[in-house]
Amino acid sequence: MHKDDQMTPNERLGAFMTGKPMDRILAMPVLCSMSGLGLGITHKEKRMSAVNESKAQVACYERFGNDLTIIEYGLHGVGGALGSQMSDPEDSIPAIMKYALENLNDVDQLDMSKLELKNDKKLQLHIEATKILIDQVGKEVPTGVLISGPFTAAASIYQTENLLRATKKNPEKLHQLINFCNEGLKMIYREFIKEGAVILLCDPIASGTILHRKQYLEFVLPYTIDLMKDIHDAKGMVCYHICGDTTSIVGDMVTSGCDMLSIDNRVDLAYTKQVAGSKVPILGNVDPVEVLYLGNTNDVDLAVKDCIQKAYDSPCGYILASGCDLSGDVPLENIDQFMASARKYGKWPLDPKNFI
Repeated sequence: MHKDDQMTPNERLGAFMTGKPMDRILAMPVLCSMSGLGLGITHKEKRMSAVNESKAQVACYERFGNDLTIIEYGLHGVGGALGSQMSDPEDSIPAIMKYALENLNDVDQLDMSKLELKNDKKLQLHIEATKILIDQVGKEVPTGVLISGPFTAAASIYQTENLLRATKKNPEKLHQLINFCNEGLKMIYREFIKEGAVILLCDPIASGTILHRKQYLEFVLPYTIDLMKDIHDAKGMVCYHICGDTTSIVGDMVTSGCDMLSIDNRVDLAYTKQVAGSKVPILGNVDPVEVLYLGNTNDVDLAVKDCIQKAYDSPCGYILASGCDLSGDVPLENIDQFMASARKYGKWPLDPKNFI
């Protein structure tokens, strides 16, 4: 437990879920891609082994006292297992160099067995990292796994530009691809749920910045609803996040059946509270780039205060978080400040006078 806290993250989350008093507001900067910085290693070194991935998360937790540790299965895991070729950069997330599926009409040739735990070495690595992490700090802090939603999984198999074109030109085969991804994700999610991880479902290619609401309702939401049901059938918990401007679909996202809703910094937190706050807990949304990456500690302090001021009284509860995963060479002192400001402005009982 962090020296400046009176409760462990597990105790705090338990109190949050049952409406009991806490020492402070829950604070979850998304320390996933950049977690190697906490251990002094590169992203490539971090993703090389389960031990390194888990050690990086432990190092971040020990320094910051954040309320969630995160394993990075990532957004390209499905595509990688099926044969999409990835780059191997030293200090950033791998990118897709060649897609597993070049012709959407060949979707029938995709092999679901490649996504099974026994056949996917990357999945094995992340499951092992989850086990190590929960064994080391699971009694104090929950562990989540950042993993793609169905539309983004499809975009890891079939090039995004062509995927978007197919929403009009070949919708039948596109539905077949997304359904394939959904069934594969169910299998993968259940492996992490068995180990005790919370699902952090991230579907950035479904963003309102990319898709019209009508496309979201046809190609994303029905599959996400099905996926959420399977997660709950497996006794899992899920936080739903879509990057970018999701203002037009925030209300629709809630109907997915998610347990919590995370929003990007491009979406107004007060608006989200109004639309979704009475239905699910909401998370957000300190700007990960302009504030946490490019800003200084004063910028971080003001942004945290602004977020808490806007959403502290959300009916189903509010969790302070970054608007998205933190990547790149984020100044660690900015994350220190994020947590310090959470402890200052989010001290329990929450008092609007603290926000002035």
